[in-house]
Amino acid sequence: MKYFIEAETLLEWLEKKNVRLVDCRFQLGQQAYGQAEYEKEHIPGAAFFDIEKDLSSPKQKHGGRHPLPDFHDFKTKLEAAGISNETIIVAYDNGEGSFASRFLWMMNYIGHTDTYLLNGGFSVWKEKGYPTDAEKAVFKPGTFSIAIDNSIYASYEEVKQAVEQGKDAILIDSREEKRYLGIEEPIDAKAGHIPGAINEVWTKGFQNGRFLPESKQKQRFAELDPNKQIIVYCGSGITAAPNYIALKEAGFPKVKVYTGSFSDWISYPENQIESLAETNK
Repeated sequence: MKYFIEAETLLEWLEKKNVRLVDCRFQLGQQAYGQAEYEKEHIPGAAFFDIEKDLSSPKQKHGGRHPLPDFHDFKTKLEAAGISNETIIVAYDNGEGSFASRFLWMMNYIGHTDTYLLNGGFSVWKEKGYPTDAEKAVFKPGTFSIAIDNSIYASYEEVKQAVEQGKDAILIDSREEKRYLGIEEPIDAKAGHIPGAINEVWTKGFQNGRFLPESKQKQRFAELDPNKQIIVYCGSGITAAPNYIALKEAGFPKVKVYTGSFSDWISYPENQIESLAETNK
């Protein structure tokens, strides 16, 4: 299955197919950024979904910094955007890939696989001179039925079991190497990584703002056993999603996202953490 499309293909689809565009632009630390950018300019016919308001729920004691939203509320938002189970969905951000990837993974999780990313995002769309507008689209409400696919979701309990019982799974930390090693941690209260995890930085799946092609993604993960369960995580479940997509593009059949990620793992004080500092003791 292909998870992303090029701008040229999207332009053709908009004329021929039942497509709903979803604008996922966001900027950490600037909560109003995405909505403001959408209101200023977006691809015609796009609905706006906010990472924190629509694709996450408020932070709790456990669950990480971006817990999954209430799916009844998410269903209502999808239907208000004119999305039904038969709708083809194309999500985009500015080309970072992570925010639109979060949306795509969530749609896969609730059973909608006809969802794609615009490769290169809004930036590439603009570079090509394709149409934009500032009109808030009005949608005919859709009807959406949720069918949860737990084969792509890793719970805290599953990760805990993988760490403590040596369950036959590969944990992949998607964060920058310095955060993985515990050399620096600008966001979370503790530094390091979940014991046993390997580091595959999510940005290495991109070149010039676009996802690498399938052949290059296969090279990235060539040393991994495709028969094993793979669990990807990051700091809060957002940048793990591009690695999920990259692994699926590379042909790995068993890939899950630990949405709570490192920020959830460290919310349990008894959990062990590995870091360069610990290694050097």
